[in-house]
Amino acid sequence: MTTISPSDALGGVPSSEGYAQELHRGVGTFASFAAGFSFVSILTTVFQLFGLGFLLGGAAFFWTWPIVFVGQLLVALCFCELAARWPISGSIYQWSSRLAGTTVGWFVGWTMVIGQILTVAAAAIALQAVLPSIWTGFQVVGGSDADPTLLSATGAQNSILLGCLLLVVTTLVNVSGIRQIAVSSSVGVAIEIVGVVALVIALFLLPERGAGVVLTRDGWEGSGYLGAFLASSLMAAYVMVGFDSAGELAEETHAPRRTTPRTILRALVTSAIGGALLILAALMAAPSLTDGSLASGGLAYVLTERLGGVVGRLLLCSVAVAVFACTLAVQTSGSRMMFSMAREGALPFHRRLARVSPRTGTPVLCAVVVGVGAAVALLVNVHQYAIFLALSSLCIAMIYLAYLGVTLPLLVSRLRHGLPEGVDEDGRPLFSLGRWGVPVTLLAVVYQVGMTVNLLWPRAAVYDLTGETWWLQWSALLFLGLTLVVGTAYFLSRRLHLRIALKHLPHTHAAAEAR
Repeated sequence: MTTISPSDALGGVPSSEGYAQELHRGVGTFASFAAGFSFVSILTTVFQLFGLGFLLGGAAFFWTWPIVFVGQLLVALCFCELAARWPISGSIYQWSSRLAGTTVGWFVGWTMVIGQILTVAAAAIALQAVLPSIWTGFQVVGGSDADPTLLSATGAQNSILLGCLLLVVTTLVNVSGIRQIAVSSSVGVAIEIVGVVALVIALFLLPERGAGVVLTRDGWEGSGYLGAFLASSLMAAYVMVGFDSAGELAEETHAPRRTTPRTILRALVTSAIGGALLILAALMAAPSLTDGSLASGGLAYVLTERLGGVVGRLLLCSVAVAVFACTLAVQTSGSRMMFSMAREGALPFHRRLARVSPRTGTPVLCAVVVGVGAAVALLVNVHQYAIFLALSSLCIAMIYLAYLGVTLPLLVSRLRHGLPEGVDEDGRPLFSLGRWGVPVTLLAVVYQVGMTVNLLWPRAAVYDLTGETWWLQWSALLFLGLTLVVGTAYFLSRRLHLRIALKHLPHTHAAAEAR
């Protein structure tokens, strides 16, 4: 078992990790928290998928929220331990490589990169759920009288336009430097927190019904509620991911061994509390649960109907800011994952992707590639509006799989030899679960396996809103299979190169020493 010494813990990424400090260190405690919180972004994702969750499960879908939170809290606790021991960009890839070897780590990193690119696209779509409700002029496609909902052709096409424009802005911020990213994320999160508090208070003051509404299935019609309830958990599962993005910025964070574990937990817990209150307040304040308006209009409908045009639109502006911060955070996280793999020679065109701008201290090309990839993911859907919901579920399923590629090897590692111990930058013991490590990790793995199956299950209600497109219904499994086939083909074609490149990596030796 290795030990992280106090000298190794000083000064950011320790010398024992074997990486030169190329990225500029400009992320403080709040900015680190903001990275995780803005990735989760309850205003973005709850606004985007509240209507879906309610449509699939009625008012009782609220209970998927605490269930998913408990499961993700188990995962987050595991990640906190790893973030304290290996504070390196590309955290999921790096942790998996150290725990399970470079081959497994490569496939986990590959899955995570693709999942993050799709998540950037899914986050950018959320602008469509907000801007046309603020001003009908934002509905460019079809004019102000066109249907702005994502389930319509005009709404879907307009969301592509707005999403691509947003990606241009977030890409420019990403390439400008970590300080600009940190400031933008921090301001965005501050506005989002104020917006959440204001929304919750305003809606709680205008109740149409009591809190007991969550004990009913109002708004749901059908038979076999268990299946509907599991499907409605997509909303909570989509929201509560990305808290690990604080780990993606570890090489740019001051005192990362001390800071990152705390901010991972704070981002998740704060988001869970705020999201639960927001969902409950919306269910209590909605004008009606049975006329179909809540399912189609979501939270934007509740705000404009209950708070009036002016106040409702002002609060929706905070949601628009949250969408920007969320898209920026996901793109930043994806670019750091890509950079981490590229500097180890593990991706195509790795030499160019691994270049860090000496002026801004950021991997410029990685940020551009992630932004362009997300735009392509949007543009291929111009003539198939039903794919947007499938995209949301697919990207989260891929992230869940990548998370599982960390927690499962972690469970094996705990049973075999444990984790390295040591101290943080202040000389205090690293974050540790102690004797609770094995049961927490085991429960995290069980939860992740179950939720991944739930997310990938080919439900027509989630993946095929047309009701007649077989490949849409099976799109999650088909795309995941294609991702793995392409990844395997590249890995095998470059096997000799990758073996040589990965053989001399710092984590190859670190993993061997830990055993």
